[in-house]
Amino acid sequence: MRTIGRFLIAVPLLFVVVSFGVFALVDLAPGDPAVELAGQGASQADVARVRAELGLDRPLLERYTHWLGGIFTGDLGTSLSRRQDVGELLVSRLWPTFSLVLLALLIAIAISLLLGTLASVRAGGVLDRVISVFAAAGIALPQFWVGLLLVLAFALYLRWLPATGYSPLSEGTWAWLSHLLLPALALAWLPAAELIRHVRSATTEVLERDHVLTARAKGLLTPQIVMRHVLRNAGIPVVTVLGTRIAQLLGGTVVIETVFGIQGLGSLTVDSVLARDMPVILGVVAFATGVVLVINFMVDLSYNAIDPRTVRQ
Repeated sequence: MRTIGRFLIAVPLLFVVVSFGVFALVDLAPGDPAVELAGQGASQADVARVRAELGLDRPLLERYTHWLGGIFTGDLGTSLSRRQDVGELLVSRLWPTFSLVLLALLIAIAISLLLGTLASVRAGGVLDRVISVFAAAGIALPQFWVGLLLVLAFALYLRWLPATGYSPLSEGTWAWLSHLLLPALALAWLPAAELIRHVRSATTEVLERDHVLTARAKGLLTPQIVMRHVLRNAGIPVVTVLGTRIAQLLGGTVVIETVFGIQGLGSLTVDSVLARDMPVILGVVAFATGVVLVINFMVDLSYNAIDPRTVRQ
């Protein structure tokens, strides 16, 4: 019940704070979308007419309140640059981004669990050092640079995978996966590197507990100990960190989709910021904020499944 109460309080508060902050920042940015929409050579009267039609001549707070009121009726407004309903535009761009984030998340989880657990089992050894260097490189190297290296190696040199673009799942599973694999690897690079450290830290702490030492004394093999005792007990800190990485993955799509030419929410955000398309920017922010809040709510609920003792706290 406490989790649900915190969620009901946090959702409207954070949503309003985030959306208004973005609204104000975009409004302060240089340039006037009315000038661009009116076209080159437009007179001041034409620009003023376009500004009035779009409601850009009204005060900031009035425009934000009008937009916020439309949220409750499902009306996200109309794109200034595309003249298309924002809700329909987001839906048309949603699946490529969802596919990319989901695949990147699965890759990050698989890599971090494997390498983090191996590092903790071989703590202080050569394998632990190699994995630590890999994790440090993952944090230091920019995702777009990693993406370009992956394109150079697997698309241009080996010609195993396509360099850019996106293929819908309806056109075939392999076509869909082959177009997503390189951008998903680039997007998963940073969260996987960060999660490796958390997995190693959490599993190392569990390996030193008395019940694990007792299991070793009974003759259980290391893989059995890890599967039965370590991963479950180390799950809560790892799941907590994983929940915060969802926002990181969504933010990373802005760069990765641009590098790989994927027409998703990330590339839509870049185009909208350049065009100062306020309704689209706010629509993307509203969607991303809602996703992050729901994911964190699910993380709180998952604590009970991982360790029921947390419910009493």
